[in-house]
Parts: sequence; C-alpha cells; structure tokens
Amino acid sequence: MSRERIKADLAIIGAGSGGLVTSAGAAMLGRKVVLFEANKMGGDCLNYGCVPSKAILTAAHKAHAVRHAGRYGISTGEVSVDFAKVRENIAHSIRAIEPNDSQERFEGMGVKVVRERARFIDEKTIASDSVEVQARRIVLASGTRARIPGISGIEDTPYLTNETIWSVETLPEHLIIMGGGPIGTELGQAFARLGSKVTLLEAGRILSRFEPDHAEIAAQSLAADGVDLKVGVRATGVRRSDDGGVEVTTSLRETIKGSHLLVAIGREPVFDGLGLEAAGIETDANGVVCDDKLRTTNTRVFAAGDIAGKGALTHLAGWHGSVIVRNLYFGVPTKQSSQPIPQAVYTDPPLSGIGLTEAEAREQHGDKVTVTRFPFADNDRAIAELDTVGDGRLVIGKGGKILGAHVAGARADDLIQIAQAVMASGGTVRDLTSPVAPYPTRGEVFKRAAGKYYEPTVFGPLAKTWAGLLTQFH
Repeated sequence: MSRERIKADLAIIGAGSGGLVTSAGAAMLGRKVVLFEANKMGGDCLNYGCVPSKAILTAAHKAHAVRHAGRYGISTGEVSVDFAKVRENIAHSIRAIEPNDSQERFEGMGVKVVRERARFIDEKTIASDSVEVQARRIVLASGTRARIPGISGIEDTPYLTNETIWSVETLPEHLIIMGGGPIGTELGQAFARLGSKVTLLEAGRILSRFEPDHAEIAAQSLAADGVDLKVGVRATGVRRSDDGGVEVTTSLRETIKGSHLLVAIGREPVFDGLGLEAAGIETDANGVVCDDKLRTTNTRVFAAGDIAGKGALTHLAGWHGSVIVRNLYFGVPTKQSSQPIPQAVYTDPPLSGIGLTEAEAREQHGDKVTVTRFPFADNDRAIAELDTVGDGRLVIGKGGKILGAHVAGARADDLIQIAQAVMASGGTVRDLTSPVAPYPTRGEVFKRAAGKYYEPTVFGPLAKTWAGLLTQFH
C-alpha cells in the first residue's frame, strides 16, 4: 500500500491535551499541521480520566449530601442509587465536551487529522499506514497508561484500570483497589458513596504528594464513608475466584475476596511502536528525555504532556503545548518550569497544592522557612456551612517569597488559584494581604494566612510604640 507523502511545518503524535493545544496554536498561526491519533480524540482526560471521574464523583457527593442532610434540619428518605442513570450522566458529560476536542473542529482549523497509529522512520519523518510526513518539527504527545504490577496471577485475573472501569454496567458489590493516589482515592470514595463495599490497598502513604496532615484528612473522610483503608499493605498475588470475582493476597498474608479489582498504582509512558530509536530519541523510566524547553535528544522533536516526564496533569500538558508554540512560532524563550503548576485531588474534602511542601522547603531552605496556617474552623463561611474541616497554609521563604501554598477543605481545588496567580506573577506574601475579599467566603483563607505572617511586625512592640507616638499628634 502506497502512502500519501506530506511535507509539514509540524507533525504531532497524540491528540490529548498537549497535542491538541500545540496543534491549535500552530494551525491558528497558519502553519501546516498533521495530527496523528490512533484512539479517541481528547485522550485520557476526556475519555477515561478527568471528565468521567468528576461526573461520577458529583453523583457520589450528591448521594452523600442527601444522606447527611439531617444535620442541616432537612428530612429525607433512604437514598436509592440508579447506577444506569449515573453511567448515562457520565456519558453525557463526555459527549458535551467532545466537540471541543473533535476531529471536525481541528480540521476546521486547518489541521490534517490522521486517525492511525504513527511511528518514526527516521529523524525527521513519521508515518502511519496511509500517510508519511516529513516535518520541520515534531511533537511527541503519546501519553501514559496504567502501570500493572508484576505480581503472581495478574495475567490470568480480570482487572480494571481507569480506562476500563467505565465499562462496568452494574455497581460493583465489592471493589478492591490497588493504589492510594488520586485515582484510587477518588474512585474509592465515589463507589463507596454509591453503595459499593470498597477495600483500598496502599503500600506507602495515601496521597503522598500532598501535605501529610492534609492527606490524613482525606483518609479519614474515606474511612468515614466506609472505605476499608489498608495503608502500608501491598498486594502480593491475585487470582480469579470460583464465583467469577477476584481474590487478592496481601503482604499481611490475608486474602481479600471481591467482585472487581481496580489497579491504580501509577502510570507508565507509552513507547510501544513509536520507533524512537530510529529518531535518536532517548527515554528513561519517567518518559522521553527532554530539556526545560521540552526539546528531546533529537533537536527537531519535542515532547508534551505525560510522556515528557515532567508530571502527569492535564493542565500541565496544556501548558507544555503553549511552551512549544511560544518557542517555535513567537520566538519567546519559555521554559516549562517557568510557571508554578497546581495539583488537586477531588476527594471530599478536596486537597490542593502548589510549589513546595513544608518538608521539601525545610530540606532546601532550612531555618529560613516560615509556615502560616489559617483553619476553616475560624472562617465564617465554613462555620455557616457546618463544614470546618481543613485549613489553608503558606510556605514562605526569605523576603516573603511564597515557596508553596496548600489547602485541604471544601473548594480547595478552586481556592489554590488565588495563590497560583500571585506566585505566577512573581509576587510575595504581601500581595496576598492587599486584595479585599468578599465576606463571607472561603477565599479569605490565604489573605488571613498571609496576615499571620506579618502579625509580629504589624502588631509587635515597635508598632505599638509608633502607634502611641502618632496618637499624641492626631
């Protein structure tokens, strides 16, 4: 079969967030762009990650709210979950967002979209079954997939990942989850609130990327929802049970029987069939080896998104696309590390963070670190909502530089943007004290935490003396 031969300014492998942002930016600047995608447009986030997980979390949180409405003086009956309707709403959410990532939209921008698997055949050429593209620049955005542990019986036992769990047609009777990261905790809490029995195994620490006491708040919430948390416990073997379910053997030498098994122990880069050797592109355990401008060991090839090994976040992948477009087509030297990138986990309560944790900051900066906290127990909006769990905190370095910001509590995922905006503009903790926040809102939390940093100065002995002197003259 002969291939169509194309010369292009930019060729991209992968239509997830990184690939789509890069494609759109280049095409809107009049560049000739070819985008290859063998699976679904929109990648993992739209089809298997961010969107469906938030849809099921919403249903689960609504069920939880109804069950606990009594504390607000609202009487309700027994909660009944229609799992078919939950699945229908998940599918609706995906369909509603799909047009933004669709082949038709990108073709309307002038992008040639090829729905085939592509691979490198030399340093500047990639090809699929029907198309061969020689491009001035190439972007590799092939993403990651669920990492499967090499434990006994895994190859012969049915298991789910974040991709396949959405195909389950009936609510799992007993869902066993390997992994206490964002995927495991979010889905564990969701299915527990919808009515599944859930057992979660985590070999290390729950939500280890977040402040330890914030992660503990999430762990306590999961436990309160009935999730059986087994922390410091790993799966050593699995097998299909006689009744069609699964059995998991743990490091405690116990056997847990369940109806379904979800593997969520992390992600691994997708290199299969890409022909990276032919292009002179080096890789490591995290992904493609690339510099801070996302250029790989082949100088005409860039990496974007999870495959770049800089982190696995959809908004980070989108930022990568922007970095590449800025460098290639605007001549604006931009490093991917030049923006602080927030992270969040959407449990109830949610957690969020940006920059260094307290432990990381003290390791790097020692005694020059100050940490200020403001608890939601002292926030009037949280008190009025009868939801005072958690706090906001700032990790502050020399000269008031904000090294990190972290929130645990209701709407933490939105609140972190306040600190992110200040950090991104190069501001200091003083810049968080100036804006007047509407009252009563949870958004006051960073202003109040920042204010605590200045209390010893603003209300200390020298300030009192100065106030006394001014009083005599006014």
